[in-house]
Amino acid sequence: MKRVIKGISLFFRQKYKRRLVYLLILALLALIEFIQNGFDRRTLMFYAIEKGTTVVEERFFPRSGSQEVDVRRYIEDVLLGPATPDVAPLFPRETRLESLLYRGDTLYVGLSEAAALPPLEGGNVFTNLQTLYSEIQQNFRYIRNVKLFIDGHEVFVR
Repeated sequence: MKRVIKGISLFFRQKYKRRLVYLLILALLALIEFIQNGFDRRTLMFYAIEKGTTVVEERFFPRSGSQEVDVRRYIEDVLLGPATPDVAPLFPRETRLESLLYRGDTLYVGLSEAAALPPLEGGNVFTNLQTLYSEIQQNFRYIRNVKLFIDGHEVFVR
């Protein structure tokens, strides 16, 4: 037993070996937390203000037990806007998710009337709605149809 303790103390005398063990412990704890919480990675697309190109952000969302709740969290995060500086949101900041219903293979999304206006940073309303439509289908493969509504009126996207 004394040999084991002496071997361990000799191992930890070197600074880089101590740091390596600390790093491995942190990585193991992060992996355990990740597996335990069950996060899903989702892709969000926004627009670069100066370049007019699409910018992709990836975010992690905790899994709930409900597909509808997962989609709701995702759309609310899209409406909050990008985390990256110099990137424009898809919709004006005042836009809210008024209703969401997932039945069969169709998702019904009701947005507030602010979604009909282009964001102050610029952008095309129709292009932004198409981007939201394609993002939902890309991130949630089980959704076949997406019906978007602005202030109770259906918006044709595709």
